[in-house]
Amino acid sequence: MPVSPEIVATIRDRVAAQHDIIVQFMRDLVAIPSYDSLIGPVGERIGAEMRKLGFDEVRFDKMGNILGRIGDGPRVLVYDSHIDTVGIGDPQAWGWDPFVGKVENGVLFARGACDEKGSTPGMVYGLALARELGLLDGWTAYYFGNMEEWCDGIAPHALVEAEGVRPDFVVIGEPTRMQVYRGHKGRVEMKVVAKGRSAHAASNHLGDNAIYKLLPVIAGIRDLEPQLGDHEFLGHGKITVSDMHVKTPSLNAVPDEATIFIDRRVTFGEAKTAAIEQVRALIPPESRDAVKVEELYYDDPSYTGFVFPVDKYFPAWALDESHPLVQAGVQAGARLWGAPLPTGKWNFSTNGIYWMGKAGIPSIGFGPGDEVHAHTVQDQVRLDDVVRATEWYAVLPGLIP
Repeated sequence: MPVSPEIVATIRDRVAAQHDIIVQFMRDLVAIPSYDSLIGPVGERIGAEMRKLGFDEVRFDKMGNILGRIGDGPRVLVYDSHIDTVGIGDPQAWGWDPFVGKVENGVLFARGACDEKGSTPGMVYGLALARELGLLDGWTAYYFGNMEEWCDGIAPHALVEAEGVRPDFVVIGEPTRMQVYRGHKGRVEMKVVAKGRSAHAASNHLGDNAIYKLLPVIAGIRDLEPQLGDHEFLGHGKITVSDMHVKTPSLNAVPDEATIFIDRRVTFGEAKTAAIEQVRALIPPESRDAVKVEELYYDDPSYTGFVFPVDKYFPAWALDESHPLVQAGVQAGARLWGAPLPTGKWNFSTNGIYWMGKAGIPSIGFGPGDEVHAHTVQDQVRLDDVVRATEWYAVLPGLIP
């Protein structure tokens, strides 16, 4: 159905009338802890709202993600919002209860407000409104509230492979400052494991310290970044040592194993194998029998016990600015608010690494909040943007050619 000025006006009026309900829904979501991918309770809360709004189907998938469906048309649209969060860290670092949150000057401060529960109310209410106005005629539309924090893309990968839901288009609700985002760098996670020989610290000359074997690699990683790839849209590759584990018989012994973990952000033109080889080349020749580089592998069970093994490689992706899905998102802003929306990219990674990066499914991002507040004690979102986003999510299906 064409999106007439009358439909746009109706969307804005209906969303304004639901302002307080949408805000309370948002407050309810952040009040339910969902870190460590334990999303069952918050998924139940979202499911209850979708049932209230008359979604045609509401269910949990095998992994434990919440799924709500409207319609059964031939074209398939997924609104993707991860509803797990990182933990709160040191509780004393917060000046308020991170789950109750606080509101100051119209901004909600709470864990998950920005990353990424802020998009869920608008997606759920927007889809319900789109259906009522005929904007979902010919579509099968899903809200997909999933777990993402510990392995980007695993939930949509399982949705396609294990549940048989393969969309034609995806909207990712990660924070975009109410702009239309169309890509981001990818990532390879790897570890470097050094083997040594233990000895009593008082006789350390009899041992072979595994930590020392990693020092040239750590220094090489520190100095490697200027040599990494660059791209005019996605930007420069990045690399950092993100963690270190040591095995030692005691604090009075020479460690016989040490492992560093590496987060390598890859831009266009940087292959996974080449990124791993860059790190392998930092190992001194004399240590190559004792020091090995490995790509990380994820096979942790979800809270339902479901296992979906994947390599921890997350490809870079970008959709061209002229793509019809990007332009639909841009023009949604023009129809609603009088000016085309800017486009941009995330600095962090999202489920887009599977949707577009691995599966080649056209995807864009739109959501309230700014990613600079993600994973911090200043986690926040402007409540008026949570509500305004509902208008965009409602009108978009009618603008996708």
